[in-house]
Amino acid sequence: MKKICIFGSSSAAIGQSYFDAAYRLGQLLAEKGWAMVFGAGTMGMMGAAARGAHSRNGHVIGVIPEFMDIPGIPYEKCNDYIVTETMRERKQRMEDISDAFIAVAGGFGTFEELCEVITLKQLKQHKKSIVILNTNGFFDELLAMFEKMVAQKFAKEEAFSVFTVVDTPRQAVEAVEKYHYTETSSKWFTPEAP
Repeated sequence: MKKICIFGSSSAAIGQSYFDAAYRLGQLLAEKGWAMVFGAGTMGMMGAAARGAHSRNGHVIGVIPEFMDIPGIPYEKCNDYIVTETMRERKQRMEDISDAFIAVAGGFGTFEELCEVITLKQLKQHKKSIVILNTNGFFDELLAMFEKMVAQKFAKEEAFSVFTVVDTPRQAVEAVEKYHYTETSSKWFTPEAP
């Protein structure tokens, strides 16, 4: 069974359209017969995606650090529930067991998770699909920052080939489905090849 990792918000105060997108994404993953891996939160887009997956009898794998494993935080209906010692171990476990990553709108933790899998892919530490679900243009400014990094030579333009940006949950699933790894050059600039 393919396992798709969702990175996303744990905020309960966001707009309804974000919950709807996450819920639909969870449904679509389940309809494909794919398991969903996530940070095991019951609130925000994490919880919405898990509920969406379960509404279609999907398999949900939650990974949570032990300091968060307290009543009210975890999604209690996970099919598999993994408790780690630290946040770092949580991310590592999620990365290791997943076949692809989809980032939905979120805060600093989501950005950290997304940037880590992008960086690891640039460094050829994995060959997995990375999809950014840009609901309501949420990631527009981050993508503009990435473009600035390229324009000012802090990153190569090839960096944009390691992830795919989409607007809808269905497009996110299609991007994972159609993904084919393409080798990129070294992420490093050299004096000979700026």
